[in-house]
Amino acid sequence: MIPEDMELLAALARQRAGLRIESDKTYLVESRLGPLARREGFESIEAMIAALRAHREDRLIWAVVEALTLNETAFFRDRETFAHLRDTLLPALSRQTRDRPIRIWSAACSTGQEVYSLAMTAADARGVEPGARFEFFGSDLSDRCLEKAQSGLYTQFEVQRGLPIRLLVKHFENADEMWAISPRIRQAVRWRRINLMADLSPLGKFDAILLRNVLPGLDPGVHARVIESLAARLEDDGVLLMGEGESLTEVTGAVLPVTDHPGLFTRDPNFRAAA
Repeated sequence: MIPEDMELLAALARQRAGLRIESDKTYLVESRLGPLARREGFESIEAMIAALRAHREDRLIWAVVEALTLNETAFFRDRETFAHLRDTLLPALSRQTRDRPIRIWSAACSTGQEVYSLAMTAADARGVEPGARFEFFGSDLSDRCLEKAQSGLYTQFEVQRGLPIRLLVKHFENADEMWAISPRIRQAVRWRRINLMADLSPLGKFDAILLRNVLPGLDPGVHARVIESLAARLEDDGVLLMGEGESLTEVTGAVLPVTDHPGLFTRDPNFRAAA
């Protein structure tokens, strides 16, 4: 692809979804757009980009932007995070929210491994109050990722990435050459296509939001906007979980780090979302 093509793609990705596309990663962009170009009936990526320039068809623009999203995920990614959820956070939330369901949102959930890991963790959590009700929500920009997530079907390679064998036996069934997650776990999750750059206020409030290892794929200029938008969706005592190596100290003051728990943040009580 010529530099002008990369510039167009980078501009569309940032405008539509806040994505960061690096100009020197042509090979990566081509690997993501090649399958899309074939599905759309184009002879080449260049022909698809030419069609974008000529017609600016909204459906094709969104298909390209979705194809450019980073979809790296795995079951129980960052084991210490899920251990802390199981042993501390989920029991604490169950004591704080006795009169309503505990709402947990995996934002940018890709193909669903993270939110299913959450549901399995809740099923095994120690010290959760009897009768506690959990509601899990998974969202992503990509319809194709959400379709796979909703199916609950994973390859042998995918279940081997992070899923303990005891949980594979407990929560999955063999389905031909795939593994199908149990209906009980699959039905515990609600799905929705969400662009994190959009107005999130219709979603209501959550007790915990996960946005782990997502910011590196977004343009630095939108980091504060995204985090502040998510902070506004937290209950007063809610928590935001980022990747274990992620820091928000230079991004925004909307959230505060929790001491001794890398990647865990609470909403700053002084933060007020913009009207």
